[in-house]
Amino acid sequence: MDILRNSSTYLPSVGQLAAAPHRLLFLVGALNVLAAMAWWAVWLVDARWNVFGFAPPPVHPGWAHAFVMQYQVLPPFIFGFLLTVFPRWMSLTELTRWHYLPVGAGLLSGQLAFLTGLAGFPVLIHTGVIATLAGWLAALAILMHLLWQDRGRTWHAVSCVLALTLGLAGLGLFVFYLHSGDARLLFASIKIGSFGLLLPIYVTVAHRMFPFFAGNLCVGYVVWRPLWFLGAFWALALAHLALELRHAYAWLWLADVPLLALCSLWLWRTWPRGNIPPLLRVLFLGYAWLPLALALYALQSIRYLLDGHFILGRGPAHALFIGFFGSLLVAMVTRVTQGHSGRPLELGRVAAFAFVLIQVVAAVRVAAEVLPDAPLWQALAAAGWVIAFLPWVLRSAWIYLTPRSDGRAG
Repeated sequence: MDILRNSSTYLPSVGQLAAAPHRLLFLVGALNVLAAMAWWAVWLVDARWNVFGFAPPPVHPGWAHAFVMQYQVLPPFIFGFLLTVFPRWMSLTELTRWHYLPVGAGLLSGQLAFLTGLAGFPVLIHTGVIATLAGWLAALAILMHLLWQDRGRTWHAVSCVLALTLGLAGLGLFVFYLHSGDARLLFASIKIGSFGLLLPIYVTVAHRMFPFFAGNLCVGYVVWRPLWFLGAFWALALAHLALELRHAYAWLWLADVPLLALCSLWLWRTWPRGNIPPLLRVLFLGYAWLPLALALYALQSIRYLLDGHFILGRGPAHALFIGFFGSLLVAMVTRVTQGHSGRPLELGRVAAFAFVLIQVVAAVRVAAEVLPDAPLWQALAAAGWVIAFLPWVLRSAWIYLTPRSDGRAG
């Protein structure tokens, strides 16, 4: 009887999702990423081979894809992490389930309604965006309240809240686009999501956490995370954003070249030397996509300055989105999931498979811009993303639905 009683405590239960912010919101993110990329892969297959004969959705599919990935897929992971670590960074009381359950409900229902609306139900698109906006507002209000209580001025928290505030503005622009049809608002929303929201948060979290992780695992590691780096990064990222909003593509290199140098310096100074565990190595390998993406942005800008041609198309953006954001999504979420579930800090075969395949997907998607029959390669890259993430999502979902392996709460 004791064996049966003990084993039953490790059965999956929806109630476990309320035990910690990251459980619920990481699961929401995991479900969102599969749903969003499955829809995109099917759409690309139909666009290339006319398999299903889909009617055009109420929002242009490429624009819808960009919106969903930036404002509905990645934010649940971001909010799940920040709602977990903000109280720890600031030595404040941990949040209760009533703080983060509404956030998860808004973000999950928002994307499901939005994707359903793309099948020809405009009212669901509006409903989904409003639900997403409600989840965003709830999460951002909580984080701002914690920041207000912070006595020590945690600059990494300030940086994250600034990025999320810009993201809220971008989300608002998309709402206005839906009501006005003004494509300029949609364009601004997408650009803000890239260099105003996601990139600053990723860089800020990496700046704080990666040296911390390395210092715990590598003997003799010297932590290097000067605050001037964040200030310089923000100035250059906002400069890039301002130039893109003005369509000044010939001058993006003025921001991207120094940003490339800055991020390359950080990677070189913080990269752990010697034999490092795979779970730590993938964090820095994923970060290495950022200098590569910035180099592609700069190369394309300089070429555009010389002859007015976009030689790489959306290649630089997908090096950033799939290579940098996608790789670090697998690496960072796996690290947090392992540590906060009482499991060993190991990469594991499932996460390793996802990480390696995402490298291939990123390379294929970037190359698709210059290869013959680009729609073929784009569809293959989207399908590869789904294949990479499916086992990882299933394993992660099991962890979020079961108690910690060490018996502790959370």
